[in-house]
Amino acid sequence: MILVGGDPGIGKSTLLLQAAGALARQGLSILYVSGEESLAQVSARGRRLGADAPSLYLAAETSLEAVLEAIATLKPIAVVIDSIQTTCDPTLESAAGSLSQVRQVAGRLLEVAKRQEVSIWLIGHVTKEGSLAGPKALEHIVDTVVYFEGDRHQAYRILRASKNRFGPTDEVGVFEMRAGGLMPVENPSALFLAERPHDAPGSVVVATIEGTRPILVELQALVTPTGAAMPRRVVNGLDFQRVAMLLAVVEKRLRVGVAASDVFLNVAGGLAVREPAADLGVVAAVLSSVRNMPVEATVAFFGEVGLGGEVRRVAQAEKRLQELARLGFTRAVTPQGTGMSLPPGLGITAVGLSHVGELADLTVSAKKLRFD
Repeated sequence: MILVGGDPGIGKSTLLLQAAGALARQGLSILYVSGEESLAQVSARGRRLGADAPSLYLAAETSLEAVLEAIATLKPIAVVIDSIQTTCDPTLESAAGSLSQVRQVAGRLLEVAKRQEVSIWLIGHVTKEGSLAGPKALEHIVDTVVYFEGDRHQAYRILRASKNRFGPTDEVGVFEMRAGGLMPVENPSALFLAERPHDAPGSVVVATIEGTRPILVELQALVTPTGAAMPRRVVNGLDFQRVAMLLAVVEKRLRVGVAASDVFLNVAGGLAVREPAADLGVVAAVLSSVRNMPVEATVAFFGEVGLGGEVRRVAQAEKRLQELARLGFTRAVTPQGTGMSLPPGLGITAVGLSHVGELADLTVSAKKLRFD
C-alpha cells in the first residue's frame, strides 16, 4: 500500500492516472476508483493525458463494498483510490473522511492487498500545516508514504518519500506540469537557472541537495530602506525563522544595517529550500543587495551559518561541487576545508570561509563582488 499526499490541485490525481495508464499500456490490469469526479471527467482527463488503454478500468465510487466487489471481479494488479477521504464503509454511521472511516477503510483495503496480492495506491489530502489529514495511524498502516510538493501556481513539482519499507527515502523526482500532464525534469538545475538575470544585485546561486540529488537554485534578495515603524520581512521558499536569525547575524557580525530596511527573499521557480546549506547564500544575497553590487555570474554558495557567524560544513559537498562544475561555475564559496578532497581536473575552485565576516572583505572590481 502506497499513500500519496499533497495539497489540493498539486497534481496527485494526474500523477497516478498517468502511472496507471503507463502500466495499463503494458497489458496489466489496473483499476482507478474516483470518489471525487464522475466517469466522464476522469475519462476525458485520461484521454488528454494519453493514459487511455484497454486494461485501465475506471469507477466512480465512494462505497467501500462496491470497490471491493470490483477488485474481486477484475482481479487487477494495482488499484488507485482517489481519495481515501471520500471512500466510506456503509457499516459505520460516521461520515466519509472521519477518523473512524479513514481507519476502517484503510484497514479493510490492507486485508485485500495482502489476501489478493494487489498493490493499492491511496491518495490522501493534507492539512494546511502540511501533514496528512486523518489519523496518524494511516501512515503506520501503509508501506510507503510519498508527498507531492510544490506551488500550484508554479510549473514544478517534487515527489519525495518520507517512509519506505522496501527501499530508500533519499531519492526525489522533479516534474514539470504541462498541458499534456506531468513530465519528468532530467536537468532541474539548468531549468531553475534558465531565466536568471545577469548582473542583478541580490541574485546568487545556491547548491542545494534534494534527497541525494544536487539542485542549483537562484536565491534573490531585495533590501530597501523603509520609513515604516516596523520594517517588512517577506520570505518565499525559505524558512522564515531561519531567515530572521540570519538577518540578525548580518546585523551583528557583519555590521551591515538591515534593521531599518524592508527585506524580501525569494527562491526563484517556486522551489522550497529546507536545508541550512542555503544560509551562506542568504547572507551573500543580502550583502549584494545592500551594496547594490551583483555577484559574479560564475560564483555559487553553500554552507551553514551559526549564530556566532561561523560557517559550518554541510553534507555531500562533493556532489554539490560536481554539479556546479558541470554547469560552468568556476568558484564556490563554501565552509573552510571543503575543497581539500576535490578530485583533480574538476574545473572549480572552492573558496573556503570560516566566518561570515570574511564576506565583508571581498574584492570590489568593476562594481561586482568578487570572491578571490
